[in-house]
Amino acid sequence: MYIFLFLVNTFFKEIYLHFFNLIEILYYFSINFGGFNLKKVINNVFFKRFLILIFLLFIYTIICAVSYVNAVSSNIESSVFRLHVIANSDSKEDQDLKYIVRDNILTYINEISKNASTKEEVIEIARNNIDTIKQIAQETVYENGYNYSVNIKIGNFAFPTKQYGDISLPAGFYDALRVEIGSASGQNWWCVMFPPLCFVDVSSGVVPEESKEVLQENLSYEEYNLLSENQNNSDMNFKFKIVELFQNIGIKLAQS
Repeated sequence: MYIFLFLVNTFFKEIYLHFFNLIEILYYFSINFGGFNLKKVINNVFFKRFLILIFLLFIYTIICAVSYVNAVSSNIESSVFRLHVIANSDSKEDQDLKYIVRDNILTYINEISKNASTKEEVIEIARNNIDTIKQIAQETVYENGYNYSVNIKIGNFAFPTKQYGDISLPAGFYDALRVEIGSASGQNWWCVMFPPLCFVDVSSGVVPEESKEVLQENLSYEEYNLLSENQNNSDMNFKFKIVELFQNIGIKLAQS
């Protein structure tokens, strides 16, 4: 996991060291040939090797970055099960309805999955009760005076970067329970059902410690710090931005 930063640091150190050698070459040409001669510099063997070294190090760093992103994001995505509720439209009424549907679904799911200890268990519980979940959502819509249909599915969907209190999840493809209300053309609402991050205290912006413990148990030390320390740690913030960048590129390529 740490090889990526090691290679990045090595990359810039090599450039730093050879940069001064390049300055010496330019100075040599300026003294011995009466000024700077670009053609002679370009034809210089060391200069060519310097450019090749930069190119190879750059390619190697990119390859290592992609490997790091794939390893980290794959494990994070495989450890999380999310809830995705999509409103019929962006009107205030439809957005308010979305939150009511969300609350009723979460109340039910939280009750039936309170003893689940793994993502697979929560998915299985949701799958076995998907008809009931749909019924709860549909009845909620009707009770609030709307006749929208409700569509519910469990699958793997693209998500943007999202912050839950002091935990940040990078963009990527996550397993989720998706609830589509009506035409499902309104703004989305996301949360994480496993580990349980749906009940974050919004006023304090802090994830409950028990939820963090479950998350930590399912991730490596590096991966957990990537999610929890990226706002306070410059190294983790840098890594998080790299993961976010490559994941967003992957999502755009998959959707194009």
